[in-house]
Amino acid sequence: MANPTSCDSTKGSITHVIFDMDGLLLDTEKFYTEVQEIILARYNKTFDWSLKAKMMGKKAIESARIFIEETGIDSLTPEEFLVEREDMLQSLFPTSELMPGASRLIRHLHANGIPICVATGSHKRHFDLKTQRHGELFSLMHHIVLGDDPEVKQGKPSPDIFLAAAKRFEGGPIDPQNILVFEDAPLGVCAAKSAGMSAVMVPDPRLDSSYHGGADQILSSLLDFNPYEWGLPPFEKAASQTHI
Repeated sequence: MANPTSCDSTKGSITHVIFDMDGLLLDTEKFYTEVQEIILARYNKTFDWSLKAKMMGKKAIESARIFIEETGIDSLTPEEFLVEREDMLQSLFPTSELMPGASRLIRHLHANGIPICVATGSHKRHFDLKTQRHGELFSLMHHIVLGDDPEVKQGKPSPDIFLAAAKRFEGGPIDPQNILVFEDAPLGVCAAKSAGMSAVMVPDPRLDSSYHGGADQILSSLLDFNPYEWGLPPFEKAASQTHI
């Protein structure tokens, strides 16, 4: 049976980089998992990673509908689920930590004049909470496209968010073949490929490998990324020893 998240792959000469955020730059996906496990436990149900894979990267209301449909909880509407989840997430998001290698890669690309941006399904209120301890690092981005941006009509796997991001670089829109996207989610990889861009996937180790299809490269961590392989400026040896 074909994996619904697999997609075709293309590769080009990279001049610009787009980063997803949740689970890729910030260790925030664990908060969604934690909260959803708590909610499901009340209904004597468990949260598994096949459901997680379907929800990751989607807009909030879209992922809420998937959650309700897949778990079969009839007594909870998607809107009620989001309200309940929101209360718990508000206190967790400000504690967000950077993923290994995120700071090193962002600072390296910025220092070498490679235009970079973030394209995240997070809405502004969540983005502000998640990044409040990391404002200086995110200020290095040329721009940030959020899930509630009016130009993002559909969430991932639609290419909307990445196409919007490509338009906003200086001199944009940038040729998609010159853009490398970093993602952790299968739907995000598909969105990047649908936009005609190359995609490096850094999946959670708990995500089944059947969901890895479509990515041009799979890494266990951003620390394993070699810019030189993509025609980007290589790390200096001293910098490569940094594990932040």
